[in-house]
Amino acid sequence: MTNFAHRELFADLDGVWEVLKRLPAYIEQILHPQILGTVAEGASLVGDQIQIGNGSVIEPGAYIAGPTIIGEHTIVRHGAYIRGNVIVGDHCVVGHASELKGSILFDHSGAPHFNYVGDSILGNHVNLGAGTKLSNLKMLKGSVHVKMGQRVYDSGLRKFGAILGDRAETGCNAILNPGTLIGPGSLVYPNITVSGYIPPHSIVKLRQTQEVVPYTQPT
Repeated sequence: MTNFAHRELFADLDGVWEVLKRLPAYIEQILHPQILGTVAEGASLVGDQIQIGNGSVIEPGAYIAGPTIIGEHTIVRHGAYIRGNVIVGDHCVVGHASELKGSILFDHSGAPHFNYVGDSILGNHVNLGAGTKLSNLKMLKGSVHVKMGQRVYDSGLRKFGAILGDRAETGCNAILNPGTLIGPGSLVYPNITVSGYIPPHSIVKLRQTQEVVPYTQPT
């Protein structure tokens, strides 16, 4: 976090998810509307509260609503949807059919293919596999709770997705339930639904049995 441009946002926290409560006011305070990167014809920038850094590219068909801050040398691909109250760092990728809202992406992180990132934080060098969804809303009413071992913390947030530490990765079509914490360097294998706290440098696997049986096509 030492080199992250917005590290002050994380100072003096009881729980790292409290950053999400601070995020809208912080963006409002520091955002300087300017477009220093390349915005292709056919991209939609909605409102004047958008900041895009040097070397960043917004492809045709991307939709960005403010307030949003995008760092340097980041690419927002065709069909991406950024809904506001978002900070995207340097050298990031927001890909086709990926949606971001109320979230922070640290540097060198990616939501490159068919991802939903709602009210979540991705650390440095985090990659989401195609189709990974960070679910941010409980089906039952009430705030999202964070489970760490035998302890349960009330986040105080009605909407809170997931927090992924540096260099964490998910496989294709992984689902992270509201309030999930993934430790740095951990891997979530494909097609898994994950909840609670995953310690650093862990692998979350789904064990399933594949059965192949004979089949004769009817004539």
